[in-house]
Order: sequence, then C-alpha cells, then structure tokens
Amino acid sequence: MVVKNIFALVTASLLFTVGVACSNGLCKIGDECSTNGDCQAGLYCFSCTASFSGSRCVRSTATNQFHLLNNSLPFNKYAFLTTHNAFAIDDGVPRLTFTNQEDNITQQLNNGVRGLMLDTYDFKGDVWLCHSSGGECHDYTAFEPAIDTLREIEAFLSANPSEIVTLILEDYVKAPNGLTKVFTDSGLMKYWFPLSKMPKSGQDWPLVSDMVANNQRLLVFTSIQSKEASEGIAYQWNYMVENQCKFQLVLILCLILQFSIGMSK
Repeated sequence: MVVKNIFALVTASLLFTVGVACSNGLCKIGDECSTNGDCQAGLYCFSCTASFSGSRCVRSTATNQFHLLNNSLPFNKYAFLTTHNAFAIDDGVPRLTFTNQEDNITQQLNNGVRGLMLDTYDFKGDVWLCHSSGGECHDYTAFEPAIDTLREIEAFLSANPSEIVTLILEDYVKAPNGLTKVFTDSGLMKYWFPLSKMPKSGQDWPLVSDMVANNQRLLVFTSIQSKEASEGIAYQWNYMVENQCKFQLVLILCLILQFSIGMSK
C-alpha cells in the first residue's frame, strides 16, 4: 500500500552473505540456522522451504526512519514499516482462521513497526478484532476485543513520547459511534491527529517534530467513508492510494533470500 502524499508501507531491504556452518549465537545475517538461538543479537531464524534457501538469519528490528532524519521533515516524506493483519497473532489459541504475525502488538511496536492494519467488527456487544466468516465475526475467527490492542498502543505512546503510530482500519463496525467509544475508553483520544490538519490536495503534511510537540501522535483511517463526517475518523481513500499485490509475503521474502544468496556466491 502506498499513501498519497502521506507514507509508504515498506518491507525492510535485506543484504545477505553466505556463511559457513554456525550456531550458538554466532550466525550472521543470511547464514543458515536451525533456531533463533543460532543467530546473532538483533536477528532471528526465518524459515523458508528447502526449495528456496532454507532457514536463514534475518533482522528482527526495523530501522526507525523518523529517528534517522531527526523528525525534521513533513510526515508524508517518511516511509515506515506497517504490519498487515497486525492483530492476527499466532498465540496458540485454536481458531478456524489464518494468522499473520508471530509477535504481539507491543513486540511489533518495540521492533520498529509504526503502522498497524486492523480489522474491526461488532461482536458480543463490543468492538473486536477479527477475521470474518460470511461477513460476520465468530468465536472461531475472533482474536481479541479491540480495546485490549488499543490499550497496548496507548501504553507504547505513553512510554515513547516521540513516536507516532498509524492505524488503518478495515472497518465493519456498524454500531453508532462504536469506534469513538472504544478509542475514548482506551485513552487514545489525547493523541488523536485531527482531520483539520490532514491535507487532501497534495500539500505537505505537518512536520513530524510539530506532531510530536503537539502530542498529536496517533493517525487513524477507516474504510467507511461516512465515518469521516459522523465520527471524525479519516476516510482512508481521501488520503491514500494502493497498489495491487496478490503475491504471498513469505514467498516474496524467501525469493529475496534466494536471490541475494545466489548473487553473493
């Protein structure tokens, strides 16, 4: 996904070298590995099929672009790591749906993620993060109440006063002001970046340093157009554009690994 004059969702660029057999925390980026413990600090063992490159040590933490450039540019001049289905965490709970993440929300944020894509649904009289079956959330496709995730985000923003987080909601909440309530209850409204400061005509966004100084460090976008007027939540397609990609992310990373290792031989 690329955002019109706002931001780009990026994956980390990976550089690899061919390593000899290693273990016990000595494996470098691109080296073959069997467990996370084989890899050096800041790396983990990423599993690809043998037909690609096998398991290799890759980076576990993204570079924080805001810090690299000293918070001196407009927000739309930065690219940062965003997780798709950030809520769909493999936590060991049996579900009849797929997962996308190994890290919980706090771990994702601590590892450099600054954008979270969340699917919100009405469920059990509240707002839940969920995959759907037949367009509805069910016990076997639900992950957790949205407020639990939002409280993790609030705790991160409170503990890291110079950080900015962006939420992109695939929104199925029909309850009137349902999102407003859950964001209010989570304590996140004090960080809310207001609609009035979001440019729609190609202008630059505010400087990141000004966003931090004003404590307006949470940007929220919804997929429901009417909520921009009814709840003050930005309709994403007033500010974003998206490229189409149907290739599996894990397959892409494995192909990058295979290509990079082949080029280094």
